Amino acid sequence: MKVLVTGASGNVGYHVVNQLLKLGEEVTAAGPDTQKIQKIFGNKVSIVELDFTKPETFDNALYEVDRIFLMRPPHLGSPDDIYPFIEKAKNFNIKLISFLSLMGIEKNTIPPHFKIEKFIEKSGIPYAHIRPGFFMQNLKGVHAIEIKEKDMIFIPAGNSKTSFIDAEDIGLAIATIMHNPLKHKNTAYTITGAQALDYYQIADILSNLTKRKITYAKPGLLKYRNYYIKKRGLNRSYVNVTVALYIMTRLGTAKGITNEFFKLTGKQPRTFEEFARNNIEAFSK
Repeated sequence: MKVLVTGASGNVGYHVVNQLLKLGEEVTAAGPDTQKIQKIFGNKVSIVELDFTKPETFDNALYEVDRIFLMRPPHLGSPDDIYPFIEKAKNFNIKLISFLSLMGIEKNTIPPHFKIEKFIEKSGIPYAHIRPGFFMQNLKGVHAIEIKEKDMIFIPAGNSKTSFIDAEDIGLAIATIMHNPLKHKNTAYTITGAQALDYYQIADILSNLTKRKITYAKPGLLKYRNYYIKKRGLNRSYVNVTVALYIMTRLGTAKGITNEFFKLTGKQPRTFEEFARNNIEAFSK
């Protein structure tokens, strides 16, 4: 039987697929853009269309699958968008569904991840929630434009600290869990990097590596929201979810450090400096 990886072309899904293949697993790589997945993985995986807003894509995606890595697409802000797929999965013999959630979500009901976790638990499908810290990739992705063009980190995290983790490490942890579903039945893991950094420290690291003075702008929540919706033109629902996450961050929920990544994989997580050095082109003008 195969492992279904949703969001297979995304930051985390890409690494989940690669790590599963290294473990000898058969993978069904799913997403709304099958051509993009084909370009990435070629004939190494089975490729299916999966769009959570199109129930007609569910059966084909779940064919010959007994484990699921589930990721909420960033543009779908409501948990209701994910429920029909979980309901459909109940009709299949699923050994484990591993949902990519959020660090500290068990104490915060605002982001959609909280309700999705609870819905999975009530479904009766065995689960293993993954609650990572903030992705290092966020800085080379959505936030890289301000870094490259304005030498500025434009993130509303205040003075808070974050225990960043590399998406590649998250992928390894998830693949490890999916490879042994019975061992991880009905569990939840909070995985983080080994250090908690504030964005002033992130700016210093990037300044040293790029040989440019990069500063942390420390915008307020409303200023950040208006900028990303009106200036950057990003989806309103997506931006609202990120605002909720940064409210959590300001409350200190993102600074905790765990050793659960090491317990799962036997490896130490990458540091942000290692990540930035390996991805320096993302921050260069």
